[in-house]
Amino acid sequence: MTQPSEPVVDLRAISKQFGAVQALRAAELVLYPGEVHALLGENGAGKSTLVKILGGIYRPDMGTFTLRGEMVDLHSPAQAQRLGIAVIHQEPTLFPDLNVAENVFMGRHPRDRFGRVAWKQMYHEVERLLTSLDVPLSVYTPVQGLSVADQQMVEIAKALSLNASVLVMDEPTAALSSHEVEKLFVITRQLRERGVAILFVSHRLEEVFQLADRVTIMRDGAHVITTPTSTLTSEAIIRHMVGRELTALFPKGDAEIGAEVLSVQHLTRKGVFEDVSFTLRRGEILGFSGLVGAGRTEVARVIFGIDRADGGEIRIDNKSMHISSPQVAMRHGLAYVPEDRRQQGLVMDFSIAANMTLPILQQFSHFGIVDRQRERSVATDYSQQLRVRSAGIDQLVQALSGGNQQKVVLAKWLITEPKILILDEPTRGVDIGAKAEVHRIISELASKGLAIILISSELPEVLAMSDRVLVMHEGRVAHIFERGEATQENVMFVATGQVLYDNHK
Repeated sequence: MTQPSEPVVDLRAISKQFGAVQALRAAELVLYPGEVHALLGENGAGKSTLVKILGGIYRPDMGTFTLRGEMVDLHSPAQAQRLGIAVIHQEPTLFPDLNVAENVFMGRHPRDRFGRVAWKQMYHEVERLLTSLDVPLSVYTPVQGLSVADQQMVEIAKALSLNASVLVMDEPTAALSSHEVEKLFVITRQLRERGVAILFVSHRLEEVFQLADRVTIMRDGAHVITTPTSTLTSEAIIRHMVGRELTALFPKGDAEIGAEVLSVQHLTRKGVFEDVSFTLRRGEILGFSGLVGAGRTEVARVIFGIDRADGGEIRIDNKSMHISSPQVAMRHGLAYVPEDRRQQGLVMDFSIAANMTLPILQQFSHFGIVDRQRERSVATDYSQQLRVRSAGIDQLVQALSGGNQQKVVLAKWLITEPKILILDEPTRGVDIGAKAEVHRIISELASKGLAIILISSELPEVLAMSDRVLVMHEGRVAHIFERGEATQENVMFVATGQVLYDNHK
């Protein structure tokens, strides 16, 4: 590719903060006409935030946004579209009850001289666009019945109808078959030949090497490197993505690993994950790693009875179990701390005490009357054990910091006295000090014999806190590492679909 002298997009020193979380730190991105530019990074590296700034969803706190040589300040996605920036999200954002043509021109239908919708002109224009893309879709087909791949073609046609000079494709192949991926790539190359600047966000390294001209890698919200794809290898990309040192944030102590308490064999939920097998022992922390969409949370939801499996077996203490609901899971000694504590883990306008005792409220009730003194005694005990910083157990949890909210969620499930604890992103959105506290609690629980599944998108957390690391890729177990074998490079290597040979261990 011969690179033009003038970029179409030039983002410089972009910073964005959400509360205490610094999502972007002087990030940069430069896109040229007629190129496919891959944007890579671990979960939480800042890719999505940068894409949303490019698409007009967020405004940067600091930095400059230059579009075709002119400074811009985007206030909305509609403004971004008017300026020729189109974003195709991982999940297409179309109106299912409308047909293909109506979706392409939604909100800007062509009009005749009397102000009426020029239906014939609209359908003709969409037919022309689809023909130019070699997409055999009828313009009259309702979107509701289309595959994800065909919906993406509608999104691309919409982008072309807007005369987009910048096309952002955010994880576009996540839900596509290999045949559909190849078809998408053919069209992407066509758009590149037309001079469109294409930003391709993906975690599939083989697709990056197949499609992208240049690569930008981000880490911890900051720009790491931008370079031609031809200068990189899979190993080099992964080193750039994970180049961080473990710190004292992870105070994992020694724990005696006991007997097997959980065995999962060939667990399958069709279309979500397949043939997942692993074991878990008392006192063990089993880390679940993998990229977004790999199926980690989905496996946990089936084990805890939130979703149903289509096949496979779950055994607890060597007894086969049919876990049909969370209530059944709890009776068999399981507890699950969900990823979204505000929506799924807590009742925000309840007190600390009320949240902590919610799962076992019936134990404090007699003929429908709650023994508040006993409830408060138990809540006070766990609040002290987990060092919840508050004005008292009557304080509403919505007034607590993120770290202390997470401790309340942990207490809520520890009160049920489980033998298996599933933690899904237990330190997401909490500050550095609170992370260390949560890690201390996890380590202490393991030392007391609790069997723990730790799901986390933060590789340093998984590597430092886990006795073994199970890595998932696209709904399957890619590899299970012993603690001494698990390195950032090895885990990312298999998480991105690479085959692990001895020289990568």
